[in-house]
Amino acid sequence: MAEGPLLTRPTKYNIEDSNIALLGSDLEKKVREHAGDKDPAWESAGKVAGTQIWRIEKFSVVEWPKTRFGSFYDGDSYIVLHTYKPSPDSEELAYNLHFWLGSETSQDEACTAAYKTVELDDHLGEKPVQYREIQGYESPKFLSYFPRFLCMKGGVATGFHHVSSPPPDNSRRLYRVTASGHQLVVREVLPEASSLVPGDAYILDMGTKVWQLNTKGSVGKERFKAAEFAHALANDRNVTESCEVTVYDEGGHGAGIFLAELGLDGVPAAPAAPAPAAKSPTLYRLSDASGKVSFESVEPVSRASLSSSDASLLDDTANPTAPAVYVWIGKDASLGERRLAPQYAQYYLYSKGDEGRGCFAANIVKMKEGRETEAFLRILGA
Repeated sequence: MAEGPLLTRPTKYNIEDSNIALLGSDLEKKVREHAGDKDPAWESAGKVAGTQIWRIEKFSVVEWPKTRFGSFYDGDSYIVLHTYKPSPDSEELAYNLHFWLGSETSQDEACTAAYKTVELDDHLGEKPVQYREIQGYESPKFLSYFPRFLCMKGGVATGFHHVSSPPPDNSRRLYRVTASGHQLVVREVLPEASSLVPGDAYILDMGTKVWQLNTKGSVGKERFKAAEFAHALANDRNVTESCEVTVYDEGGHGAGIFLAELGLDGVPAAPAAPAPAAKSPTLYRLSDASGKVSFESVEPVSRASLSSSDASLLDDTANPTAPAVYVWIGKDASLGERRLAPQYAQYYLYSKGDEGRGCFAANIVKMKEGRETEAFLRILGA
């Protein structure tokens, strides 16, 4: 059911704001005071192998329909739990627990998603590996759960549309299509010239007409997947007349018709890529023993530098393909370190931002001793 727009838009989540670290905030107090509380939504969580999704709606956790798995709105926050067996003959289940924050989600939704993720982690005995996912910077692991990942504009607080619904009269929707491994990634972008960059395929949805543009540099897989998406739009469209699909190639006949709809004569040149940062991973001992979180540099960057009595933070934000901050929780770490580690890592990213070394949208990955990810161990040379 689509909600209508609200008269007052909630405060937007700002990933670069220091307050998002949430230290000393209501979130931290809730985590400390309500440890062990269980939301009714978690009753069926993690019982069997598979993926479960919940959306945050007005401070509540609402199950996301299976028919809409892979579809997300940029105005929302979600919790995604992937339950699996580490090996085919394993009797114990393992968990990857993600909270995904849309670029237009509200501060309240983002805080609720973070808090409820801690709550679900507690419910599952602190067994999950936790991931914070930011729209546009999703981890390959997160995307791997969905044959098609679709990110659309809208959300519970602003009203939203289904892709099968035609755009309102005299309007259009533009989708950028990329391929990530075996996954199709579709992101709705603003229908304007600045949204078009070389190397990708685009779908322009005008209701009774769906146009595809393959820019130079787009690969065959992207073009094929874009065509699949375009025809799916047309086939699902509930209109009185048939929906026409037309494909254009940049530089080919008719491509100017597509570009003219966005006020362009040609596809803009790709922006210059920033020079990769020459920075090796760094390791820190994380502590909140003083009542404030602190980060003490530790060498060497190896497994031998981890201590079961502490939490450790591994900064790999300079990684050009998968920037991330890993938080490792020793089995004897404090309660606050165990439950608030992702927020402490977010504070770390903010504190490094002024030095030009921060990567605010980097994935934050939290794991317990004995449940380390392969990526984390690989960096440590283990």
